[in-house]
Amino acid sequence: MNERSLFAAHALLPTGWARDVELSWNAQGVLTEVKTDAACPAGTLQAAGPLLPGMPNLHSHAFQRAMGGLTEYRGAAQDSFWNWRSLMYRFAAAITPEQLEAIATGLYVEMLEAGYTSVCEFHYLHHDHNGRPYADDAALSMCLLLAAARAGMGLTLLPVLYQTSGFGAAPPSEGQRRFIRSTDNMLALLHKLQPLCQAQGARLGLAPHSLRAVPPGSLRDALAGLHAMDATAPVHIHIAEQTAEVDACLAWSGQRPVQWLLDHAPVDGRWCLVHATHMSAEESAHAARTGAVAGLCPSTEANLGDGIFDAGSWLAAGGRWGVGSDSHTCVNAAEELMLLEYTQRLATRQRNVLATTEQPSVATAMTLAAVAGGAQASARPVAGLAVGQQADMVALDAGHPLLRDLPTPEAMLSAHVFASHRQSALQQVWVRGRLLVQSGRHALHDSALSGGVAARQQLLKNTP
Repeated sequence: MNERSLFAAHALLPTGWARDVELSWNAQGVLTEVKTDAACPAGTLQAAGPLLPGMPNLHSHAFQRAMGGLTEYRGAAQDSFWNWRSLMYRFAAAITPEQLEAIATGLYVEMLEAGYTSVCEFHYLHHDHNGRPYADDAALSMCLLLAAARAGMGLTLLPVLYQTSGFGAAPPSEGQRRFIRSTDNMLALLHKLQPLCQAQGARLGLAPHSLRAVPPGSLRDALAGLHAMDATAPVHIHIAEQTAEVDACLAWSGQRPVQWLLDHAPVDGRWCLVHATHMSAEESAHAARTGAVAGLCPSTEANLGDGIFDAGSWLAAGGRWGVGSDSHTCVNAAEELMLLEYTQRLATRQRNVLATTEQPSVATAMTLAAVAGGAQASARPVAGLAVGQQADMVALDAGHPLLRDLPTPEAMLSAHVFASHRQSALQQVWVRGRLLVQSGRHALHDSALSGGVAARQQLLKNTP
C-alpha cells in the first residue's frame, strides 16, 4: 500500500467540495499533489467518508483541562469571570512540570480525536510554585513541546509576557507569581526556544497576555525584539473579553482596548485578537481591515459569561476568524462551530448566519473560514487540502447512522456539526500524513488519558 497517498470520494478543498480526490505527500508530510476527478490507484488507502482539512485550534491553556467540572458552582451572589480566575490561580499555583506534561499529552490526544490537528498554546506558567525560575528556564515550555511530540499534535508555542495585574502598571498579585517575566527575560527565553521549536516542526511566537498585564513600553520593546528575531512570528493577545476590562481601559487611557491597541501597536496579519468580544462597530471595522484574525472560543466564552462576538460587523469588514478551545470545558472542533453559529442565531434571531454567498451550506462555510483563519493565526502551513500545505486531514464516517445515505457531503458535514454527537462521526485523523486516529481512537488514548487523570488526582490533593 502507498503510505503517502489517500483517495477520497469527496474532499473539502479550499475552493469547496470536490469529487474523487487523490492526495499525495512527501516524506515531510507536505502535500505535493491534489488531483480531482481521479481514479483510485491500486494500493491506495481510501478515506472512510468525506475528507476535511484538519482544524487548527488557535487558543489553548493546556493545564486548565484538569479543572473541567470543578468551577461549576456559585460561590458568590453574582459569579463571574473574576471569581473563576481566582480559582484558576489556585490551580495554577500547584501544578508541577510532570503534571503539566501529562495533562497536556492527554489533552492533545483528545484534541486529535476531536478533529483538531494543530494547536496554539498560550503558555503563561513559567516558574516554580514560589515564582522562582527553574534551573532550566524553559522547563515548562519543554513540557508542552514534549507533549505535542508524543501525541503527534502540530504546535505553535506562544510564551506569555505577563508583568502587571491591571492598567497603569499595577503590581502583580500573589496568584500571578508563576507568570511574571521581564521583557529581556522573555526575549532570552524566545531565543532559547527557537531552535527547539524548529527541530520539532513547531512554530514559536509571542503572547502579550493583555493590555492590563503588559505596560505600553514593555509591549513596544517585546514586539521589537520578536520582530528582530523573526519578522513573521505570530502575536496573540487577549483583548476586550470582559466589559470590566473595557471600562478599566477607558478609565486608564480614554480609549477602548481594541482602539488603543490599533493606535499604539503594529497590528497586522500576524496578530490574533483572542476573544475581541466587546468591540464597537468602529473598532471591529478598523481591526478587521488590519488583516488580524479574531480568535473565537465559543464554549469558554459561554462558560465564563463573557458575551457574544458581533460576527456581523466583523464579517462586513472582511474580518478573518478561527476557533479555539481555550479553557477546554469542551474539546471538540465541531462543537465550537456549532456554538458559534447558535450564539449568532440567538443574537440576530436568524438562521444559517455564518453561511456565505459562495458557500450557502453553513457547516461548509464555517469549516473553510475556521481552517483559513486558524492557519494564519498558527503561522504554519495548515491552511487546508492544497499543494504546499501539510497533509493534516480528518475523515468522517460515511457509515455513521446519522450520516449514512445522506445525499451530499455538505449534508454529511452538516449532520456532523449540527445533528450528531459531533465527535462520534470522526473516523480517521492524519497529521503530516501520519494516520494518528483510526476508528475514532488515538493509539495513546488509554495511556495518555489515564496519565492526565492521575496528574489531576495529584494536583487536587495539593490545591488549597
